Amino acid sequence: AVNRFHHIIAVSEQDREQMAGMTEAGRISVVPTGVDLKQFTATLGVRAVQPVIVFVGSMDWEANIDGVDFFCREVWPQVKRAVPDAMLRLVGRNPHARVARWADDSIEVTGTVPSVIEHYEEAMVNIVPLRIGGGTRLKIYEAMAMRKATVSTSIGAEGLDVEDGRDILLADDATSFANAIIKLVRDDAQRRRIEDAAAHKAAQHDWSIIAGRFAEILTRVAKATKTEGARSSVMQMSA
Repeated sequence: AVNRFHHIIAVSEQDREQMAGMTEAGRISVVPTGVDLKQFTATLGVRAVQPVIVFVGSMDWEANIDGVDFFCREVWPQVKRAVPDAMLRLVGRNPHARVARWADDSIEVTGTVPSVIEHYEEAMVNIVPLRIGGGTRLKIYEAMAMRKATVSTSIGAEGLDVEDGRDILLADDATSFANAIIKLVRDDAQRRRIEDAAAHKAAQHDWSIIAGRFAEILTRVAKATKTEGARSSVMQMSA
């Protein structure tokens, strides 16, 4: 498919590298994922005070189903032992049976919600425990724009302009993931440092900025294609 088009725009460097083996590297540009800062903006001065852990995503998508199942089975018990009053909220449409079954006194499965904003606002920690899938996760930048500390697997944050330990925490096994959440809940100072760094990073990826990069590439390719088409027409007429 990549060879059918004049130019390819990938959403991450990882995607560009994969496609570079299928076509000329110069035909591929990277335009990263963005976030709507007008919609996802933290309420000034308001920070979560309860240990509410939130995961946002469509609950009928296999990658999310697998991530939730893994988290509830292997990570959440460790978090609850360390933080007994912690609450987990799984926010997203069409909860699969493998997601819905985890609902109990400490785990809320919301189903479809009119807006995820209020759930981000109440979250102390945002999680992305994905173990499979590709592409980039819009929800990480959304949470960052809401000034939320995020714990994610490496796959969950793949392709995003994030830095482990600065604006996000990355963990790929159950114990490390649980410890990262526990650390953020217990250490207000560290959580706030990551929250502030996350908001700063998200501000660099507003859709207005990303759209500008996208438009520049489209304009360049359109001009090049027009010139190429004109040159081809002249050659045909000469023949």
